Amino acid sequence: MLNLNLKPIFEARGIERPYTYLVKAGISRATAHNILSSKTRVFRLDHIELLCRVLICEPNDLLSYIPDSQTILSETHPLNNLRKEETFQSSIKESLANIPYKELKALTAQLLEKK
Repeated sequence: MLNLNLKPIFEARGIERPYTYLVKAGISRATAHNILSSKTRVFRLDHIELLCRVLICEPNDLLSYIPDSQTILSETHPLNNLRKEETFQSSIKESLANIPYKELKALTAQLLEKK
């Protein structure tokens, strides 16, 4: 089953009030509620575009795939690319606090190179 996978994106972007964020971005209150409570089965293309624009992501980032117990897919099936592992740290600060200093220095150097 395909599901919306917005929680990790909101956490990564430091968005503490997703409902308010979605409404301010231009999504109606009812639609924002349905999206966040996983009650929506229809996801409009203009909403996908809006979310990708404001969350700086791509459509695949918004979706996750969880097969039901009766579904058998080969390991190479494209839907497997949408399986998400919940390994994202809840904040960048927490992530940075948990990586070794040597890796932190290397990451900082890489980020400064790209400027």
